[in-house]
Amino acid sequence: MQADVLIIQDLSCVGQVSMSVALPLLAAANLRPDVLPTALLSTHTGGFGENTYLDLSSEMSHILQHWQKLQLRFSAVYLGYLGARPLDVILSSLSVLKTPETLFLVDPVMADHGKLYRGFDMNYVAQMRKLVHHATIATPNLTEAQLLLDEALTTSPLAIAEARQLLVRFATKFKLETAILTGIDCGDKIAVIGYEMGKTWILTRPKLAGNYFGTGDLFASAFLAGIMKGKAVKAAADLAMEFIFQAIKLTPTPRDQRFGVDYARALPYLLEKL
Repeated sequence: MQADVLIIQDLSCVGQVSMSVALPLLAAANLRPDVLPTALLSTHTGGFGENTYLDLSSEMSHILQHWQKLQLRFSAVYLGYLGARPLDVILSSLSVLKTPETLFLVDPVMADHGKLYRGFDMNYVAQMRKLVHHATIATPNLTEAQLLLDEALTTSPLAIAEARQLLVRFATKFKLETAILTGIDCGDKIAVIGYEMGKTWILTRPKLAGNYFGTGDLFASAFLAGIMKGKAVKAAADLAMEFIFQAIKLTPTPRDQRFGVDYARALPYLLEKL
């Protein structure tokens, strides 16, 4: 039984991140998204204090068993914020989730700005390395790539040449044909560097004021929409960058940045360009 795009992420009840971004965006792109929630959080983990966390790994196993009976197959699987036990479930269920034809997009959400998110440790990083080995495309930020490579973490801006070399090491280590390094701080610009079949490219946008939560989720979701609509990797990444740029520009200020970007205002632009 053929389905379309499967989203495997947490659901944060407050804050425009993870499933609450990916599901409406991919649905608006007419990609018929299905979901496998990994956890239920009262808020995302950035700045709201001690959020609640309900692990859904046990239910995930039951869901996957049912899907296996249905012989469900997905054109694409998009993995974001998972959690320790959900990640273990996924690693033990890869034969259910993917075939050689499945686009397996891994956004290894676990860290930023030189440190792990609350609730993650180096054991999680080790398990994430196993998952990235199965990716068709991986989209880490700088900190996540450094963690997965077991390299020193940096908090200051990295020169483009250094970031490019980091991405090449990352793609080589995990034997990836395609990888994208996201959210690179270049002073007055934000860059994304892509790796495709041994070659690299760079895209930039002017840096706008603010540090909104969820922009990485927006990028991966819009990027996947572009890929599924037939765009080349670089074109899909460029569209995702411009979508976020427009969304931030259109977000009313002042705004509590914990609640993320008001991306709905830029959604007509994205859908027009897909």
